[in-house]
Amino acid sequence: MKNKNLERLCDITTKVHARIQQDFKEINPMVGVNQKMRAMGVPVDAVTIDCLKSGKRIILILHDQQPDMLSYQFSFKDKEPDKKFDHIQFNELTENKLYAWIESYLQTSTSSPDSVDL
Repeated sequence: MKNKNLERLCDITTKVHARIQQDFKEINPMVGVNQKMRAMGVPVDAVTIDCLKSGKRIILILHDQQPDMLSYQFSFKDKEPDKKFDHIQFNELTENKLYAWIESYLQTSTSSPDSVDL
C-alpha cells in the first residue's frame, strides 16, 4: 500500500469496524480492500464494507487523479454498483461520519440506499 490516503482510510475503517462490532452485534461488517482494478488499468483503490445479514454494501473509492476526493456509494452486495457515486473531500471522512454511515445504512431494514441520513 503506497497511497497515504488509502492507509488513512484503512486506519479509519479498522477503528470504526471495531466500534461497530462492539455496539451492533447484528451488523458484523466485513471490510475488504481492493487494488485489483489497477491491474485492469483503472487507477483507483476501493474499500468495501458489507453486512452479510442485510446484503448491503458501502463502497469507498480513492482515485489517483483526485487524491483529495473520496467517492462513495450505498449499494447492495448482490448488485452491480450504480454508475453514479457521491463525493466528499477526503479529509471530511472522519471516524464519526463513517460510523454514522455504517450504523444508518447497514443496520436499517430499508431496501433503498436513498434513505440513508447523511
